[in-house]
Amino acid sequence: MSRILLLALGAALLLALVLVPFYPHVIYPVFVMRVLCLALFACAFNILLGHTGILSFGHAAFFGSAAYFCGYMLKEQGLPPEIGLLTGVCSAALMGAVFGALATRRSGIYLAMITLALSQLVYFLFLRLPWTHAEDGMQQIPRGVLLGVLDLRDGLTLYFVVMVLTLAGLALVHRIVHSPFGEVLRAIREHEPRAKSLGFPVARYKILAFTLSAALAGLAGSLKAIVYQVASLRDVHWSMSGDVILMTLLGGMNSVLGPALGAALISSLYHYFDALGGWVTIMVGGIFIGCVLLFRRGIVGELHAALSARRTAKVSHERDK
Repeated sequence: MSRILLLALGAALLLALVLVPFYPHVIYPVFVMRVLCLALFACAFNILLGHTGILSFGHAAFFGSAAYFCGYMLKEQGLPPEIGLLTGVCSAALMGAVFGALATRRSGIYLAMITLALSQLVYFLFLRLPWTHAEDGMQQIPRGVLLGVLDLRDGLTLYFVVMVLTLAGLALVHRIVHSPFGEVLRAIREHEPRAKSLGFPVARYKILAFTLSAALAGLAGSLKAIVYQVASLRDVHWSMSGDVILMTLLGGMNSVLGPALGAALISSLYHYFDALGGWVTIMVGGIFIGCVLLFRRGIVGELHAALSARRTAKVSHERDK
C-alpha cells in the first residue's frame, strides 16, 4: 500500500511540475526552478552525509565554482550552454576529488573543518579573480541555445530543460544509493573498521563519494547560473554550505529524496517571507533548533517511522485476533 501511495504522490508531483509554467499567476516558474536546483544540491550532499556518514562544510565550493565556470564559458568564451554545463560539472567533480583526497585523511570534526577551510580558499579565490567581478558577481550570463536546438532564452523551454536535467540528476542519486556501491557507503557509515576488514578500499570509496556528490552539486550550480544569469559570491560562501546541511537535516538524511523536501521548505521560507528581512534568518534558525530537538530523523524520516509503527501495530492486532 505504501508503495502505491508513493507512486501516486510521485505522479501527482510530476504533473504539478509540468503544469507550473502554464500557471505563472499561481506560482512563479523561476522560483520553482530555484527549488529544483537546490533540491538536487541537497540530495547530492546527502550522498556524503546521510549515506556515507561524512559531514562536509564545504559543499558550497562545488555549487558555486560550477556556477562561475559555467558562466565563464558562456559569457567570456561565448560557448554553447552544453559546454558550460559540462565544464561546471567536471570542474566540481575534480574539486570534489581533491577535497576528498585531502579531507578523508581525517574523520569527524577534523574532516568537517578541513572541508570548511578548503571551501574558504575557493571563496577567496573567486573574490580575487578578475573575471568574477568580486562582490558584484558575474552578471548577464547568456543562456544560449542548448545542443543547437533548445533556445534557453525562451522561458518555457528553459523551465522544461531545468526540470528534466534535475529529475535526471535525482534519478542518478537514487540509483547510486540503491546500488552495491551505495551499500558499501552505508557499511562505511555504520562501521568503518568492519568495512575495512571485509576488504573494501574505504579511502577510495570515500573519495569517489566526494566526487559523485560534487559533480551533482556542480550540475545544480550550473543550472542555477543559467536560470538567474548570475554567479555570485553567495554561491561559494560558507552560509550556502550551512543552508544545504539544514535542508538535508530538515527533510531527512536517512532517505533518498527527503533533502529535496527540506530544500523546498527552506526556499519557500526565504521566498515568501523575504519582506520580513532579518527575521527570516531567525525563523530558519528556530526551525533548525526544532528539527534537532523534535525531529531527529527529519520530516520524511519521522513520517516513515510513524507509518512503520502503524503497520507493526496493525500486524500485531491481526495476530491477536
